[in-house]
Amino acid sequence: MRFARFPIEGLRLIEPDIHRDERGFFARVFCAEIFQREGLETGFVQRSVSFNQRRGTLRGLHFQLAPHAETKLIRCTSGAVFDVAVDLRKGSPTFGQSQALLLSAENRAMFYIPAGFAHGFLTLADNSEVAYEITPAFVPGAGAGLAYDDPALGITWPEVVKVISDKDRGLPKLADLAAM
Repeated sequence: MRFARFPIEGLRLIEPDIHRDERGFFARVFCAEIFQREGLETGFVQRSVSFNQRRGTLRGLHFQLAPHAETKLIRCTSGAVFDVAVDLRKGSPTFGQSQALLLSAENRAMFYIPAGFAHGFLTLADNSEVAYEITPAFVPGAGAGLAYDDPALGITWPEVVKVISDKDRGLPKLADLAAM
């Protein structure tokens, strides 16, 4: 596995080493020993999947409030998504900044997002599926979110949002969260 850092501390792009032969390929997508060596979380307690039928579906930007803030390891198992993490760590020099990348079944890349970030994605293909490794487990009542279209975030979504839940459409802006 190869680990790349971003300007926002804590975020990682993880690319598996793919071993191909006439049968197809084999790739390791998680190894506790390697993750520990990289200083990353290894105790994922929940696995979730998000299936999205239509291109242009937006989910997010979601997070859990402290003390239930989640660390996530995200990968796209079918289709493609524009995946985004927003730094919400109070006191962070990159508070409010975002990092985006393309995750797809083809590139098999993974996005490691530590606790203290909002996360969301926009599907770039029909029938896109996103798999999550998460810790800690979801806590009812601790879920929160941030408006995907808040100009303060400066996120340039690559396509028009065609499908979004009413809940996600009504999420607060960063300034509203910072005032809380």
